Amino acid sequence: MHTPLDDYPMPPCAKLLGWRLLEHDADAGTARVSFEATADFLNPAGVVQGGILAAMLDDTMGPTVLLASRGAFYSPTIDMHVSFLAPAKAGTIVGEGRVVQLGKSIGFVEATLRDGGGTALARACASVRLVPAARLAA
Repeated sequence: MHTPLDDYPMPPCAKLLGWRLLEHDADAGTARVSFEATADFLNPAGVVQGGILAAMLDDTMGPTVLLASRGAFYSPTIDMHVSFLAPAKAGTIVGEGRVVQLGKSIGFVEATLRDGGGTALARACASVRLVPAARLAA
C-alpha cells in the first residue's frame, strides 16, 4: 500500500537505525515503526545509548505527522522531552507514535519505544513545526 513516505527517499539516519513502517492509521493519527538496535548502539554498560533511543523516538514522531497529515506536512522538532524507562538491549525496538494535535503551524506528538516483550523503554513528547511537504522537493 502506498503511503506519503514512499514519495521521499529514506533519510540516511533512518537507514542507520534500521527504520521500518509496520502500520499506520492516518485518521487516528498513529503509526508503528520498528528499529534494529545493533551492537554498535550499545554504551559501556551494554545497553542502547540514550541518544540513540532519542533519535528513534524522533524518527517515530516525525513520520507519524507526515502520515497523519496525508503527506501535507513534515515536522522539524522544536523541543522534545524524553523519559528513559528501562534499559534497551540490542534487537528489534518498536516505536508507537501518536499525533496529539496539529494546529496551523505547530503540532504536538508523542511516542513510546518498546522491546519485543512489550516493555516500555523510553517515552517522548514533542512540539514540532508544521512545514508544507512541498518544500522538501524544492
